[in-house]
Amino acid sequence: MPTPAEPRALFEALRTGAALPDFPAEAVTQARALAQDVAGAPASAVEALPAPLVEALLEGSVLAGSPALAEALSQSGVKPVAKAAKKALYRLRSRGIAVAEAPRPPAEPPRAAEPPEPLPALITGITGEGQRALLLGRYLRGGGIECTQAVLSDELGVLELSLVDITRGSYRRRVKETRDEGLAVELSQEEGAARLAEAAALNLRSRTPFPTDLELALRHHGVQPATAEPTVPAPEPEDVRGVLEGHTLHETPEISQWLPPEEELRKVVQKVDEIAASPLALSGPQREEQTLQAARALARAFFTPGMRRLYGLRLWRMADFFERGGRAPVAQVARAEARRLFHGPEEPFSRFAERLFEKLLQLAGPQMGALPPVGAPQPPAPSPGKRSPGGLILP
Repeated sequence: MPTPAEPRALFEALRTGAALPDFPAEAVTQARALAQDVAGAPASAVEALPAPLVEALLEGSVLAGSPALAEALSQSGVKPVAKAAKKALYRLRSRGIAVAEAPRPPAEPPRAAEPPEPLPALITGITGEGQRALLLGRYLRGGGIECTQAVLSDELGVLELSLVDITRGSYRRRVKETRDEGLAVELSQEEGAARLAEAAALNLRSRTPFPTDLELALRHHGVQPATAEPTVPAPEPEDVRGVLEGHTLHETPEISQWLPPEEELRKVVQKVDEIAASPLALSGPQREEQTLQAARALARAFFTPGMRRLYGLRLWRMADFFERGGRAPVAQVARAEARRLFHGPEEPFSRFAERLFEKLLQLAGPQMGALPPVGAPQPPAPSPGKRSPGGLILP
């Protein structure tokens, strides 16, 4: 004998008007009205009732052989209601009553392939000859990486370039090892490609032939030789302080290796000889001061407007190198020197420029006997083919 708590007994109680004290009176009244025509009962009204009353009305729809209520409630967001409705549909099917197929959830749109992780580029500091190395990578369809290695000159453009296909692991290992050695800093791939485009423009302006594969590398990275010449922002009021501290840049490992061209060393040697042979009776400190002033005068003569722009741009790029390498104070001094060298004014004169020539005094004595005479053929410059332990070609 079914109890009133069972769906069928509860449905009969609703139809016959039997007392149902365990449920709110308002819900019972509404359920009694719906029980009179379960086939036409609105699903939203049924769904709002207590769960036992919902199950009772679903039982009534099964008894009546009407799937409409169960079909509608099978899509309910209330899990117990949807579960009871699906159970009612199963019973209706078992009785041979046609039941509409539940709508299938819309197919998920195909997920776009996640773009590969951006490849970092590497660039080294600048040598005293204005050269630096660049490493660029480009994903290949087969899963590897096309690695571009180049030696760039800020006067002639791209001096050397190679393209080689390597694995992704090899490329990332090369980047990590070279970066960890402190020889280079990271750039984005777009920034690296822009550096290559700037250098290629110098090849055209200086009439330096393109190395093999340079055009291919430019095309693969989606760039062309830059049309605008690189420049440096205008000086700022605080740059004077940086200019007075410019000599400290020569204490960095990178710029400590910078020297003027060998021709300038000859001039310094000549001045040292002249002062040493002077008939004037000079004390040691006086001779040292005169030699120092002579070197500074040579620095002023060397830094013509064109040379100021060259070294200004060189220092501006080194400031970026220092900044990326976590050396912000040095970068600040380099930027101040770069702006004033590139644009002027000439006074106070650059302490960076003076120190560049003062370093020659340390070489003048030891080098005097080793220098070939003026006009003698110069030995060929070493090929920029050295490699870092990480495998990066170094200038």
